[in-house]
Amino acid sequence: MLAFTFPGQGSQRPGMGRPWVDHESWELVDEASDVAGRDVGALLLDADADELRDTRNAQLTTFVSSLMVLDAVERLGIEASFCAGHSLGEYTALAATGALGFDEGVVLVAERAAAMHDAGSERVGTMAAVLGLDDDQVEVACNLADADVWVANFNAPGQVVIAGSPDGVEAAGKHAKDLGAKRVMPLQVSGAFHTAFMAPARDRLRDALAAADIRDAEIPVVSNVDAKPHDRGNEWSALLSAQLASPVRWKHSLQTLSSLGVTDFAELGPGGVLTGMAKRSVDGARTISVATPDDLDKLVEWMGGTADAGAASLEGEHLFAVERLVVSPAAGIFTPAAVASGDLIDVGTVIGQVGEHEVRSPFRGVLQSFIAVDTERVTSRQPIAWLRTD
Repeated sequence: MLAFTFPGQGSQRPGMGRPWVDHESWELVDEASDVAGRDVGALLLDADADELRDTRNAQLTTFVSSLMVLDAVERLGIEASFCAGHSLGEYTALAATGALGFDEGVVLVAERAAAMHDAGSERVGTMAAVLGLDDDQVEVACNLADADVWVANFNAPGQVVIAGSPDGVEAAGKHAKDLGAKRVMPLQVSGAFHTAFMAPARDRLRDALAAADIRDAEIPVVSNVDAKPHDRGNEWSALLSAQLASPVRWKHSLQTLSSLGVTDFAELGPGGVLTGMAKRSVDGARTISVATPDDLDKLVEWMGGTADAGAASLEGEHLFAVERLVVSPAAGIFTPAAVASGDLIDVGTVIGQVGEHEVRSPFRGVLQSFIAVDTERVTSRQPIAWLRTD
């Protein structure tokens, strides 16, 4: 089985949107800009490292970039059995499963980032990675520091992140080295994330989460807080609120996915850090990182698919497989058009209606079946039908 994993803050890098500008999935960037009231495209193309390091920019650009990659992957007809995301990436995972609408996700991520930025400004904190020491020994080091410092991320065996006051992190780092840590690396962050220092952000985010419509989903998301799969929408407000001031149990989440039968882990989004964590946490894991359009070729090959060498590409799109998904342009009630399985569909053919929006196929091919059913309420980017191209 395949799981999609989505990176968190820290994976962003200057120019990460440049390879995607001419790809159809770039349309998500324009949508995000409209919703957020900010030029997300400019951040993805022109922002330098310092500008992207700002929590408010890092989270928004990573969320949008990851969903842009997901959109391109879904156009290939590739779907996962489970999803998970590291910290911020949990919001991406929820949007990927349809539990959270794209617009809702942009609003929530922007509010989360602003709340965390402000909490970090109110109470100065920092983080450091402790390498080569067992989880329980890192916790011992934090206790020995006798200061405001806690474990923030259980990332992989021998890779734990601590966070808290600068003095507390420094003291815990020294104790960690005394206990046998190979290295303690300070992280360039603007706050002590996933600790008690984020309590003000948690309280502020609670209101936004209460207003969000987080729905049930067919694809479970493994939570950072308890490392368990969840598919009920009413469970996520509490989980996402708790996540801000609780450690990210990423190693445990990967091991949960493995216990559920997942053998393949595809990281979608900028960076590639989660791919290394999966290799260290799950014996025999097959992993791949997809960050650019060129990586789509590698993904299809990795999945065992074959490219359709005779297919003519639409402008800005990479066609690597013979199956294509048509997704909803908006949220609303779906009504199918008078087309049926086996019909040949041309580019631009209307295959249904979502609210007042027409669902037009961006592909030419034979309609295999509808995924959404008549009168079903669908979310933006939710798969509606699938085609097999000539």
